[in-house]
Amino acid sequence: MSEIAANISVDSRDSIDSQDEELPSAMTVALVQLALACGGFGIGTGEFAIMGLLPNVADTFSVTTPQAGYVISAYALGVVVGAPVIAVLAAKMARRTLLLTLMLIFAAGNISSAMAPTFESFTLLRFVSGLPHGAYFGVAALVAASMVPVHRRARAVGRVMLGLTVATLLGTPLTTFFGQSLDWQVAFFSVGVLGLLTVALIWFYVPKDRVSEEAGFLRELGAFRRPQVWLTLGIAAVGYGGMFAMFSYIASTTTEVAMLPETAVPIMLVLFGVGMNAGNFIGSWLADKSLLGTIGGSLIYNVVVLTTFSLTAANPYMLGLCVFLVGCGFAAGPALQTRLMDVAADAQTLAAASNHSAFNIANAIGAWLGGLVIAAGYGFAATGYVGAVLSFLGLFVFAASLRLERRDGSAQAV
Repeated sequence: MSEIAANISVDSRDSIDSQDEELPSAMTVALVQLALACGGFGIGTGEFAIMGLLPNVADTFSVTTPQAGYVISAYALGVVVGAPVIAVLAAKMARRTLLLTLMLIFAAGNISSAMAPTFESFTLLRFVSGLPHGAYFGVAALVAASMVPVHRRARAVGRVMLGLTVATLLGTPLTTFFGQSLDWQVAFFSVGVLGLLTVALIWFYVPKDRVSEEAGFLRELGAFRRPQVWLTLGIAAVGYGGMFAMFSYIASTTTEVAMLPETAVPIMLVLFGVGMNAGNFIGSWLADKSLLGTIGGSLIYNVVVLTTFSLTAANPYMLGLCVFLVGCGFAAGPALQTRLMDVAADAQTLAAASNHSAFNIANAIGAWLGGLVIAAGYGFAATGYVGAVLSFLGLFVFAASLRLERRDGSAQAV
């Protein structure tokens, strides 16, 4: 597997015009990662800010808050649909050009969202805004990984994803505050401006690249003929739904289980954001040491932490600690993204982009199952048990991936 990863990394680095046979300078790499992370910051802010602005949206369009929640589903659907479709249709497009196009669509979708005249048009525009999400992160991860040595790929991917995790800590609270204080449309207009800023940064700092003569939509579709791609996506879709099962209902858990005032909810959100950033940093470092060890270890970690969450949610201090620790479970993000680069061989774009589709499926599964358990009368704290079960099931998918890899390795040895 290490030889495959090395070949993939070398192949992808060959596509950058400015490199010749040497890696770019540290300054060039840093500026590229900054540009790509800026896009991640905008996407993360746009995705999560709506959750705190649903009542405002509902008032504007004269719908109920649950009805306003459809726009969240519309965005998630855009991510799930857009990632594979764009990756296939844009197979012949240079990565730099594709990144610019995706950010332009994202910026236009969010600015248009701020000017939507009806709830129906707003919902449609949130779907459009979600289309570039997965493809952007997938292509950005490939570009970042192609510019560093093989043993530092996961950390490069982690720096790109840092934009997403910082968004949960800074971008989302700030846009929510100004959206509530001024007008919710301000939040989406600001996210659109961030998209345009990213376009400028990519234009100036990301090197031009060449498209391989063999590139095409049939080669990209070949990713879905590889069992390891499906298993890796399955690990993300099943094993990490637990984080979303807990996080989707954290406000109610805070006020109704821990009996804290509503003012404590933002504190919990900040703790979760700090945890995500810590997990992204530690996880990307660990993934460069042991990719499969990081993925398997994080699943076991999630089982323990999510179970502890349910057992101790009534204690305010333990609730805060567990929310932080669950956020740290994002450590698997860079590892799974890098794993997909390895197992996809020459169809990396589709596989890498589909990673975020898988995480949005995890979001939907986690929130849905958590809601079922709550509706059945088990309470908000029980969402941790749901998450622990999902992580445990993810271990079975991970074990299947390991077994297949060992079997293939034995077959090649023979």
